[in-house]
Amino acid sequence: MATTQPKLLVVEDEPAQLEVLSYNLQAEGLTVIAAATGDEALLLVDEEVPDLILLDWMLPGVSGIEICRRLKSRAATRAVPIIMLSARSEEVDRVRGLETGADDYMVKPYSVVELMARIRTQLRRTRPAAVGQRLEYEDIVLDAETHKAFRGDATLKLGPTEFRLLATFMEKPGRVFSREQLLDRVWGRDISVDTRTVDVHIGRLRKVLCKSGGEDPLRTVRGAGYALG
Repeated sequence: MATTQPKLLVVEDEPAQLEVLSYNLQAEGLTVIAAATGDEALLLVDEEVPDLILLDWMLPGVSGIEICRRLKSRAATRAVPIIMLSARSEEVDRVRGLETGADDYMVKPYSVVELMARIRTQLRRTRPAAVGQRLEYEDIVLDAETHKAFRGDATLKLGPTEFRLLATFMEKPGRVFSREQLLDRVWGRDISVDTRTVDVHIGRLRKVLCKSGGEDPLRTVRGAGYALG
């Protein structure tokens, strides 16, 4: 079964730097997608929106600044955190990077420990369950660190797939997730799983959530998908 680790797109044209970054990110339990040029990065984002982007400023072809500007102007990628990596250390360069839309800016050479701390800070905003945060929605509580979930005083006996589904919904209450988006978030790139599987596991999750007599908090949006609340 594929994991649902946060997916990071690393855009870096220096092979040695890319190798070091990828090694350290994977050691922290993150899934790494790599691009060596701006054009390649944009194509990868079109195929699969990552959870966070580490973006080098100086790239062959389309620059990191231009990639940042384009991604932050699109509704589908506006909320994806971007950490800009650059050898440019002047204040004017930092300001330009942040004003273009970067969520953070790190000057090369940088500390890997500090970079990981900044990545975790960004992921706490966008993928809180993936970094062990406790989530709450009405009377439902999900503790990602202990892998336990509760509704009121009752412990929810969820399988691993249902737990990941619930975590996905609780990270973004009210957001409608299509079946394809849920496949990506919950099953990853496991091509053996089809959209009908999503419906089966949604049914199982609903059954557990409503077992104690509470109302069904999941909403089916015809032709679009599912949402929490």
